[in-house]
Amino acid sequence: MTRKIGVIGMGNVGATVAHYIVANGFADELVLIDKREEKVQADALDFEDAMANLTAHTDITVNDYSALKDADVIISAVGNIKLQDNDNDDRFAELPFTREAVRDVASQIKASGFNGKIVVITNPVDVITSIYQQVTGLPKKHVIGTGTLLDSARMKRAVAQRLHIDPRSVDGYNLGEHGNSQFTAWSTVRVLGKPITEIATEKHLNLEELDDEARRGGYTVFYGKKYTNYGVATAAVRLANVIMSDAQTELPVSNYREELGTYLSYPAIVGRDGIQEQVQLELTDEELEKLNISATTIKTKFAESQA
Repeated sequence: MTRKIGVIGMGNVGATVAHYIVANGFADELVLIDKREEKVQADALDFEDAMANLTAHTDITVNDYSALKDADVIISAVGNIKLQDNDNDDRFAELPFTREAVRDVASQIKASGFNGKIVVITNPVDVITSIYQQVTGLPKKHVIGTGTLLDSARMKRAVAQRLHIDPRSVDGYNLGEHGNSQFTAWSTVRVLGKPITEIATEKHLNLEELDDEARRGGYTVFYGKKYTNYGVATAAVRLANVIMSDAQTELPVSNYREELGTYLSYPAIVGRDGIQEQVQLELTDEELEKLNISATTIKTKFAESQA
């Protein structure tokens, strides 16, 4: 079966996504779309120049929405990262731009007859994921944001550095908005065979400090080079691969939670049919309150985006 992925938006993130896919042979066909014709054509030629030194071949199509009709997954990396260069560390700064850009992209995706899964990176990701679903009319379970898959990885990195272990040895989740109202659900975090709350006492870990480090990790990267790309691109491609391989993997991604009335990040089982099962965590009262605050923030911004 041919594996086909579309990447829309070939900025720092989209180009990194596309390179990761090509370099690892994750797709047989790759469709690259960007309004900057010269940029996307240059990227395509650059990838083709790389292929003689790669282990896999990828057929590349450029700026043809009709080629998306039979794609398995479309990854949206549309954005204007310069808008996030502000004093507020606010991902909603991109919303006035991305809400319009994404409506245009989503309408063209719909017109192509695409019936696969959409993976959304575009910020603010929870609101934008809602807009993609609204405009394309695809089932909610087929439109998924990377959400806190990256923030959870940042939390794992922060905890692992303190304990001098590999971040893959840390289990647990950041939940809610991929933004300032997200939080680490410490009740879900386990490491060294124990709940992190026990380890924190033994090892003198400051969980508040680690939570802040996970939240601020993206801004630290951003202010160092004026964009982020590797972490979020890796999360997006992992999500696409989980979908295409029907891996049935539990991931904290932005998915529509009926009881909260919005897209936000909460663990779900992901496979070929998108969100295949929603996990139900036993959160503390404090964590539930934080989750509701996050949901309200996203719903308010989504309502504003409709104006």
